[in-house]
Amino acid sequence: MSTDITRLKQIADRLRAHSLRSTSIAGSGHPTTCMSAADVLAALFFEVMHFDPKAGRDPMNDRFVLSKGHAAPILYALWAEAGAFPVADLDRLREIDCDLEGHPTPRLDFVDVATGSLGQGLSAAAGIALNAKYLDKIPTRTYVLMGDGECAEGAVWEAAAFASQYALDNLCAIVDVNRLGQSQATMYGHDMEVYRRRFEAFGWNALVIDGHDMQAVVDALAAAEACTGKPTAILAKTFKGAGVDFLQDKDGWHGKPVPKEDLDKALAQLDLVESVDTSVKPKREGAPAIPREAAERLGPPAYTKGEKVATRAAYGKALARLGAVDPRVVGLDGDTKNSTYSQDFMKAFPERFFECFIAEQNLVGVAVGLGSQGKVPFASSFAAFFTRAYDQIRMSAVSFANVKIAGSHAGISIGEDGPSQMALEDLAAFRAIPRATVLYPSDAVSTEWAVKLAAENHGVFFIRTSRPATPVIYDNAEPFAIGQAKVVRQSDNDKVTLIGAGVTLFEALKAADALAAEGIAARVIDVFSVKPLDEATIKAAAAATGGRVVTVEDHYHEGGIGEAVAAALSGTGATVKRLAVNDVPRSGPSTALMAMFGIDADAVVSAAKSLL
Repeated sequence: MSTDITRLKQIADRLRAHSLRSTSIAGSGHPTTCMSAADVLAALFFEVMHFDPKAGRDPMNDRFVLSKGHAAPILYALWAEAGAFPVADLDRLREIDCDLEGHPTPRLDFVDVATGSLGQGLSAAAGIALNAKYLDKIPTRTYVLMGDGECAEGAVWEAAAFASQYALDNLCAIVDVNRLGQSQATMYGHDMEVYRRRFEAFGWNALVIDGHDMQAVVDALAAAEACTGKPTAILAKTFKGAGVDFLQDKDGWHGKPVPKEDLDKALAQLDLVESVDTSVKPKREGAPAIPREAAERLGPPAYTKGEKVATRAAYGKALARLGAVDPRVVGLDGDTKNSTYSQDFMKAFPERFFECFIAEQNLVGVAVGLGSQGKVPFASSFAAFFTRAYDQIRMSAVSFANVKIAGSHAGISIGEDGPSQMALEDLAAFRAIPRATVLYPSDAVSTEWAVKLAAENHGVFFIRTSRPATPVIYDNAEPFAIGQAKVVRQSDNDKVTLIGAGVTLFEALKAADALAAEGIAARVIDVFSVKPLDEATIKAAAAATGGRVVTVEDHYHEGGIGEAVAAALSGTGATVKRLAVNDVPRSGPSTALMAMFGIDADAVVSAAKSLL
């Protein structure tokens, strides 16, 4: 069937008009970046993509990610014209009680991932395409619209390398090369060959086109679908504000709506007809190969009390066991799988494990994309290295994402590797993420529960694991819950409460033994759930021990367990003595470092006595 080019051009101008009008009414927004992409998007949505506009989350829809999230007005216009919601609703752009926000979020069912922090859309799209090709094995295609400005982000090229590595020929990136950034021209302007060479160097099929030549756009999209063995990048030379002479290719219009008094003047330059066919192709046929529900729940582990197991090793075993009962579980790692022990999952389920190499931003972005398609992704690396991906983690909360992050090698207890490898800020970072759950297991049994709870509950989870082997102290049948601490030791005459997690729980237990030898009874609490914190158990313990509390953690003072406990006890009259790492550490034996920085059993004993 031949393409009706006139129809597509008319749709493109309707999209421009909607973008101009909605931002003018709102008094804010980015109409000119919408206008540059209007021709490409008109062809994509109303000629190429297969989807049901009334069921945005249907897995058999082709997927679209708007990486340049500030072009949200045209995204909403596309879906409104396709029939997802009334066109009249576009006039409510950016209103506080309307889901048509300034940048898109999954409050809308046709948005898989939140965007707006530039450079992240390609990673998420790669995760979505990965899911379709290798996991669900469905014929859907994934498209992502990127800006030329965001191509300065390193995360873009992490994602480009990943997509090439996994031969994601069901992925098409469209780069809207409109030359103008927010404050000045972009790095390469309209030098299209630079973009071509870069994408080709990363193993992509790269096509340079005039983004306002509708026939060229349609032909490029067809070529992308026909390409096998590699992803395609359509590099579209466009003009910001295209279609309106006082906006087109002009500086100073980024993030500025056309004043209401000039709106009619702008609209008059567009080819606006009373009606145009905005029907779309139906969704793809078929069904995902992997169900969206777990087959069964993970049963209890089989550890022996007293045996020494590093929680990072227990994490790998738990993940592999989980994979056997839940086909939705996917393993990802950043070339640390023999240290995080995610290799246990890889060995058991190689078809559900994806090596992301040393590219943590893309690691998290791909996980977010997978999670948006009903998978339960566990992304593993050294906890310290996830700080590189903090913006992706922050945006995962805005996406209401279902992503599980496991960070190993926490704290100074890793020893001789030194401070560059030591996660000492991670609890603070993840505690600051809204709706995130932070679990810090101390032994193998509690680690199994951390993995189980993360898999069975939707949301962003961080599981902090340690390098040293620690003894199993819990029965295999001992239950754990989000927001629940464990009272590991107590008596009726406890004088002080000692609170730890991970390796420091065992320092607290040693300290309790030393205090008991001097006739001082101490209550010991395993935090386990750092966020949400079990405030009730902590308050009860503080009240029972005269308000005397010592916290000890393998983390910096700022934002860690001590601050969480102190906040929970604020106003109760309790005194909290906080032991934590107080300076940049150095290489050395684990036990020596813990003594040097005052988080070992001797330090806990001294702190407890100072409160008595």
